[in-house]
Amino acid sequence: MVAEGRQRIDKWLFFSRAVKSRSLAAKLVVAGRVRINRDKAAQASDLVKPGDVLTITLDRRIFVWKVLGAGARRGPSEEARTLYQDMSPPPAPKGDTPPDAIPAMREAGSGRPTKKERRQTDRLHDED
Repeated sequence: MVAEGRQRIDKWLFFSRAVKSRSLAAKLVVAGRVRINRDKAAQASDLVKPGDVLTITLDRRIFVWKVLGAGARRGPSEEARTLYQDMSPPPAPKGDTPPDAIPAMREAGSGRPTKKERRQTDRLHDED
């Protein structure tokens, strides 16, 4: 029997709307993309309880959620947000480039010919 307030990680991820289905939640856990209190969750049956901190890696984003309670159902998003406290760092602005990135530079005329240049070469060939 499950202890009071504890819930399987795959069910909790599904109820909190982190993933669309329990099977996807189980795959996420088995792939090693979920940590419970800094320890990798080994199985979908691992239990979470209020106070646990989850680190979830989804599509190039990292979520850090503190579990506030166990879910009873997959309800609306407002209900799902009551299951956790979001402690994730703010995402990096999309306009920022890493400081070591070098902008692509090309010498003038070294790229593909423009439409105007193609027309000029076609006219030269037509005159022959």
